[in-house]
Amino acid sequence: MDEQKFMQVKEAIARAMKGSFYAKRYEGIDINDIKTPEDFLKLPFTDKGDLRQAYPLGLMSVPEEQIVRIHSSSGTTGTPVIIPYTRQDVEDWAVIFSRCYETAGVTNLDRVHITPGYGLWTAGIGFQAGAELLGAMCIPMGPGNTDKQLRMMEDMESTVLCATSSYALLLAEEIEKRGIKDKIKLKKGVIGSERWGEKMRRRIANELGVQLYDIYGLTEIYGPGIAISCDYECGMHYWDDYLYFEIIDPATLQPVKKGELGELVITTLRKQGAPLIRYRTHDLTRFIDGECPCGRKYPRIDTIVGRTDDMIKVKGVNIFPAQIEEMLREVEGTSSEYQVMIDHLNGKDIMTIFFETAVSEETKKEIENSVRDHCKAKIGITIVPRAVAMGELPRSEKKSTRIFDNRY
Repeated sequence: MDEQKFMQVKEAIARAMKGSFYAKRYEGIDINDIKTPEDFLKLPFTDKGDLRQAYPLGLMSVPEEQIVRIHSSSGTTGTPVIIPYTRQDVEDWAVIFSRCYETAGVTNLDRVHITPGYGLWTAGIGFQAGAELLGAMCIPMGPGNTDKQLRMMEDMESTVLCATSSYALLLAEEIEKRGIKDKIKLKKGVIGSERWGEKMRRRIANELGVQLYDIYGLTEIYGPGIAISCDYECGMHYWDDYLYFEIIDPATLQPVKKGELGELVITTLRKQGAPLIRYRTHDLTRFIDGECPCGRKYPRIDTIVGRTDDMIKVKGVNIFPAQIEEMLREVEGTSSEYQVMIDHLNGKDIMTIFFETAVSEETKKEIENSVRDHCKAKIGITIVPRAVAMGELPRSEKKSTRIFDNRY
């Protein structure tokens, strides 16, 4: 952390401590005692559980009359996290989102088809605000009603699709099924909200005929738009003039070595309504060193490979969804879509992997054996492989649930 960045961080801490949340959390800490980056690293982390305790508006760090909007995290369990936004927060979010579109090569001549949800969730309105600031035409569809989505996509000649990877795949399959690919004008896909494997990426890109861009964000930190991949698909650029990133070992909570995988921790540098200091995202990534071939000077993190809380333990082995996707990618004939069922029967853990394939009935057993062998070699456990037909596993307009743990 250089001197200029350190001063920005100190200003962010001082701003946060004007609110009751951090005033209480950092009680006894004098901002003047934070004199070096090493002092900053001694500050306690903030976690989502802490934010839940501040429900409903305990995160406000400015007078209520300065709050113009609230958003809430998309989680379905527990007390929701309410994030208040000032006018500057809303404007800053539009600026960084517009920057994302520019990084993806979107211009004011594009027609941006927005399928993520609106309302308390940050997705839809963030995609829209950034596109409007850029000057592009917005088609604010929101999720669902695939028939109408495709009609509007065709009639409005949408050129950019904004969606979760699950819904982008569903739309791609429907376009192929209906034989309307020649009527669709899409050129780019800005895809976020959930991690996705290389096989799914290739399927969506090939079936839609588009260049895909990973976009990253979370409600607690503005929403989507805090990082995005460029044409070279070598990580995601993040906006270090608005955010300070750390990557820590989730077990020791210490910084990892440069280039090592760890948990992303974010400090907001400009946020007013609900600034956050050392917020643990639980998303796993790594810093990418060196200059990007695209020439942009903004630093990069790698594509998110999973979450610390995504890990499952089966037969004493720690497993992340990314490992399953990587294993399936190496088996010829498997598609990107899979589901995992974990049961406990007769005193033993049983892990069944359902995966889609287009192979004939005669060769299904062969590909199942290949998946079983690859899983044993790559992940270290014996699973029950189940090959199913293409399209048989459920599709989602939002995020796909892939792992079902029935043991508890």
